[in-house]
Amino acid sequence: MRLLIAAAAASLILSGPLAAQTAAPSPSSGTPTGSSNPAVSTGGNAPSNVNASGQATFVQASALEKGANSFTEGQVKSRLEGAGLTNVTDLRKDDDGIWRGKAMRNGKSVTVGFDYKGNISAS
Repeated sequence: MRLLIAAAAASLILSGPLAAQTAAPSPSSGTPTGSSNPAVSTGGNAPSNVNASGQATFVQASALEKGANSFTEGQVKSRLEGAGLTNVTDLRKDDDGIWRGKAMRNGKSVTVGFDYKGNISAS
């Protein structure tokens, strides 16, 4: 009888942590996986501001969002160049977390901005 009680107690003790575990959703279940943070790129090196045709989209300078910007100067320069800007210079992160600098676009000198979400302005 004591053996039966001991076995039952051990079974309960061992099954508790196992019952609390749940399986992670599989990608085929339709449940999103990965980061929901728009600043985190889960698709390789593609900028987050690329439209369906693969072309970079630009926003007005006033649409750039303040926030903690974790992009490095090199990453910003690469993203700006990938968006078709050339001769990117004078990049500095301002007090609002927005990278600002100068570049050439369509043969004209422009002031550029790059926020923590990857939005680009060029005017």
